Amino acid sequence: SYSDKEGPQIELYLNDESFVYNGVTNQNPVLIVKLRDELGINTTGNGIGHDLVAILDNNTESQIVLNDHYEAVQDSFNQGTVRYQLSDLETGSHKLKVRAWDILNNVSEKELEFVVANDEKFELDHVLNYPNPFTTKTAFYFEHNHPNETMDVLVQIFTISGHVVKTISTSMYMTGTRSEPIYWDGRDDFGDKLGRGTYIYRLKVRLSDGTKAEKIEKIVIL
Repeated sequence: SYSDKEGPQIELYLNDESFVYNGVTNQNPVLIVKLRDELGINTTGNGIGHDLVAILDNNTESQIVLNDHYEAVQDSFNQGTVRYQLSDLETGSHKLKVRAWDILNNVSEKELEFVVANDEKFELDHVLNYPNPFTTKTAFYFEHNHPNETMDVLVQIFTISGHVVKTISTSMYMTGTRSEPIYWDGRDDFGDKLGRGTYIYRLKVRLSDGTKAEKIEKIVIL
């Protein structure tokens, strides 16, 4: 019997699948819901309250019905994706909950928390390198509020006294708001291994229209 079965498996993202819980997004993000269920997903809402819905900030009065936005994976009855354009979200923290049913009316819910940044001002957030401290390899990451743009990224590593020892520059097109990793092997511009200690790095990002943002952080080599 499937009576004690859980409902569909749900994965939630904003703009693209690199989005992380509590990440930063723009004011008009695309909600992506990935669904999977061995019995099949109920997208007809053929019972009172059994629609596939999204609830923003616990506002149950104005649930967003997603039934018509569900697209099954080709030749599959038990998995698919919803894409739904959210619009004019207020800046600040938000919660989004998605509720889905399978065809035997088992239900499940998944929640996503996220932060909306104002689109007008280009901003960076969650600038970090991992691992930190590191010995042989680390990667820089950042989040931003301008998805679907090509960005020029510059990472400069300085000694504590302000001397530039390494410059990494790259260009990346990002569908979402979280960057790809930018790797560094702990060597300077001449290929020599840097000594142990604390360094400072500056991450500068420039959009195609020339808008810039930057953040400064510390990095430790062991």
